[in-house]
Amino acid sequence: MDRSRAAWRKAAKSNGSGSCVEVAQVNGQFWVRDSKDPDGPILLFTPNEWDAFLDGARKGEFNF
Repeated sequence: MDRSRAAWRKAAKSNGSGSCVEVAQVNGQFWVRDSKDPDGPILLFTPNEWDAFLDGARKGEFNF
């Protein structure tokens, strides 16, 4: 996995606390990492998985 090819982005509403996730799109996949640990693990999502995740987030399925 070549991290140097990733253009990482944070949410526009990120408050700058450093407790964010970052997302990059690389070769049709969506990569997600913890901004506090940029060299740590990366979650990989296919476009369909990413769309399903975003749909669930919009619907509040992950609200606790």
